[in-house]
Amino acid sequence: MLEPVLLRSFQAVAERRGFSAAAQQLGLRQSTVSGHVRKLEESCGRRLFLRDTHRVQLTPDGEAMLGFARSVLDADARARRHFTAGKLRGKLRFGASEDVLLQGLPGILRDFTRENPHVDLELTVGQSGALHARLEAGELDLLFAKRQEGDPRGRGVWKEPLVWIARPGFEPDPAEPLPLILLAPPSITRLRVLEAMERAGRAWRLVCSSSSQSGVDAAALAGLGVAPHAASLVPAGLVTLQGRGLPALGEVEFVVMGARRGPALALSALIEESADRLRRPAS
Repeated sequence: MLEPVLLRSFQAVAERRGFSAAAQQLGLRQSTVSGHVRKLEESCGRRLFLRDTHRVQLTPDGEAMLGFARSVLDADARARRHFTAGKLRGKLRFGASEDVLLQGLPGILRDFTRENPHVDLELTVGQSGALHARLEAGELDLLFAKRQEGDPRGRGVWKEPLVWIARPGFEPDPAEPLPLILLAPPSITRLRVLEAMERAGRAWRLVCSSSSQSGVDAAALAGLGVAPHAASLVPAGLVTLQGRGLPALGEVEFVVMGARRGPALALSALIEESADRLRRPAS
């Protein structure tokens, strides 16, 4: 019943809320994904999804199956890594956005290099938008970064709210333009903030533009203004701002994208199963 190939398609449909999006994520035809889910439903004798023309929703049995699927696929990935450890060779050009590198990613990379001593890992740290461009140009084999809203490419690792952060005690004046601290273009969060400000009709002024996340964090710690940030990656010394007339920024999704073979496949599988190590509770 619990064949990994079937579970992988089922999990993708459940997490992406659709068969088309799941097929794009997995690099399969939609009919293939549908066939996998149908076979899984036949194997367990239960209906796993409620479907109509507008949405795909898990049934109670589907919710239970999703938990089993994650456990089985995690075990499958760990087994594959165990029995291929030390056998992988070559060079892996890996790009990561700075905000995830400042959290749990170093430990994951340490585990990967220890298990694969013959893989030459070349790490590039940068903004998500720039990393996507480098992957498309063939300059990276794999990236772990934010995904632009509406972009179907990549395999989701986790999704969470994008929040406003500032130094404790900082209170934006609603009568004044909002002082913004943003990453320089091509930043995905920068674009999201400016779109939100335009929709809300809120006046703003740019008080700091930095090419690095550490520069944004430093400006926020100095009390220059407010900045956008993934909720679970808020740096120490900064807090989230709720209400205060600030426009909602929606959600941000972190994905792995790139080659599905060799060292790139092994590292992407390790990242996907280690999402909890990459986050911490938001302030």
